[in-house]
Amino acid sequence: MNAHPGFAPRSTSSRDVLSVCVQNLGEAEAIDLLLGYLAERRFARVGFLNAHIANLAASDPALKAAFADFLVLADGVGVDIAAKWLHGSSFAANLNGTDFIPALLRASRVPLRVGLIGARGDMADTAARALQAIAPQHDYEVFGDGFFSDQEEPALLERIEAARPDVLLVAMGVPRQELWIARRLDARHCTLPVAVGALFDFLAGAVPRAPLWMRRSRLEWLFRLGLEPGRLWRRYVVGNPLFLARVLRQKWSQARMAA
Repeated sequence: MNAHPGFAPRSTSSRDVLSVCVQNLGEAEAIDLLLGYLAERRFARVGFLNAHIANLAASDPALKAAFADFLVLADGVGVDIAAKWLHGSSFAANLNGTDFIPALLRASRVPLRVGLIGARGDMADTAARALQAIAPQHDYEVFGDGFFSDQEEPALLERIEAARPDVLLVAMGVPRQELWIARRLDARHCTLPVAVGALFDFLAGAVPRAPLWMRRSRLEWLFRLGLEPGRLWRRYVVGNPLFLARVLRQKWSQARMAA
C-alpha cells in the first residue's frame, strides 16, 4: 500500500526538518502540483508539518516513518524558523491546511469528488456545507466521523473505495490521521488523501480563527493558546522551546558532519 508516488518535480527543493522531508513550495506551486496529480490521477498522501507535529514525529518512529511516504507542506512560523536556522532561508510560503485546502478547491475548475471523514458528530457535514459555499463546482460526500470501531472500518473502507473521491480530507488528529492514511489508504480509495487536523472545526465555526492581523503576523498559535490554555499550553509553552532545541541539535549535528 505504500508505493512512493514520487512527489515533487526535480526542480523543487525540499528541506529536512527533524528528519521529515518538507517541500519548499509557494502556494501557487503547491496548488499547481496537486492539481496536476489530480488530473493524472496520480496517488499521493498529503500532510502538513508544524512545530507540534514535528515534535510528535521526533518521538514517534511510526509517525516519522509514515511521513517518508507523504508529500509534506510547511505550516507555521516554527518550521520557518527551523528552515532559516538549518537551510539559510524560510520556506516559500506558509501552507497551513486551514487556508490551503479551500484555496486548492477554489483553484480547481474541473469538478472534483471531495470526501470528508473525521471530527466529532456532524462536524464533517457542517464542514462539507461550508466547502460547498466556498467551492460549489465540486461534489462533497461525508463518510462519517472519526470514531468508527475496528469492526466498522472494513465497511467504511469499502464505501470509500466504491466512491473513490478525488480528494479525501481526513480529520482525526495527529498522529492518528497520518497513520490511518499511511496504513489504510492507497490508490484504490482516492487520489489525494490529505491529513487536515482541525480543518472541519474551523470550517464549521466550532473553533474561531484568529484576527487577520494575527494570522499575517504569524501569531495564530498565540490566539489559540488564549482560547484553550488548558488543552494547548503543553503544545505551545512546552512544545515550542522543545522544538527549537531539537532544531538546534540538528544544526549542531549537521555542522559536526560538515567539519
